[in-house]
Amino acid sequence: MCVDNDSRPPIRPIAGGSAGSRDLRLSSSDGTRFMAHAARAGKPTGAGMVVIPDVRGLHPYYKELADRFAEVGIDAVAIDFFARTAPSDDRGESFDFMSHVPQTKPDALQAVRLARSSRSASASAARSRISRRRADSATRA
Repeated sequence: MCVDNDSRPPIRPIAGGSAGSRDLRLSSSDGTRFMAHAARAGKPTGAGMVVIPDVRGLHPYYKELADRFAEVGIDAVAIDFFARTAPSDDRGESFDFMSHVPQTKPDALQAVRLARSSRSASASAARSRISRRRADSATRA
């Protein structure tokens, strides 16, 4: 989903719904440093989500989107997949994202794998519960 530079998620912030959020600098297995934004739920449901931004990378819209998920009980992390082609941390309006799009290849998107592997044990447990629920639903259908 592409949004205007001044856009914000359609859901207004829920006061006290999030346990907080913070910007992170993570490292992939080959040492590439990349930005991420993690938001913890104030009342966790056991669900977790990785927010994959549009072509602009870790734009403020996607940080706020991760925050909105946390406010409704879903731990979330938004990642910046341009770290290999754009070492600068600037992903604001001045970021020339289109020059990086052709350089972004599936084999270079290791940030997704790292983000998945660094999630908390509670997210792993949540995935197991979701898998069991899907299997139970398929059995009943």
